Amino acid sequence: MKWMMGSLVRTPVLIITGILTLLVGASFAPVQAAMDGPLLDMAFTGEAARERLSGLSAEQRYLHFLGTVINDTLFPLAYGAFFAGLAGRFAPQQWRVWVMLPALLAVIADLAENTTQALALYGAADLLTLKSILTPLKFGLVGLSLLLAVGFVIFAVARRLSAAQRQR
Repeated sequence: MKWMMGSLVRTPVLIITGILTLLVGASFAPVQAAMDGPLLDMAFTGEAARERLSGLSAEQRYLHFLGTVINDTLFPLAYGAFFAGLAGRFAPQQWRVWVMLPALLAVIADLAENTTQALALYGAADLLTLKSILTPLKFGLVGLSLLLAVGFVIFAVARRLSAAQRQR
């Protein structure tokens, strides 16, 4: 675990995961366009997801399934690594594990949500009731992860600017 967290804070890893986050995030646009509306990821309750699912054609279900198992498996891995690495890179060493944890938990919540959606889209099982817990949890953890990453970057920049001014 320590090795993984140490790897995520390295500059090349941050650059790669940042680029992947943007590219994979952009790859959802064609999938969403084919759905003629929002993806199941935007449904915060099992009931709303079931309603959305019932309005999809067989072709739309298939495309959504592919988007879920390909795009939406890569996306949490990319953003999770990026947000965890960014927060860990700029946080004080003693806080590193704690500031990286929300991003890593967001990945787990997102992948669990994706599994429930993929099973429902494939028609194998209806576990969409779990979305009422998983989706808000995922978005909350992603928001917290983003806040931590951006917050620690801002603090690091402010520290450097302050140090530079004292040097003058």
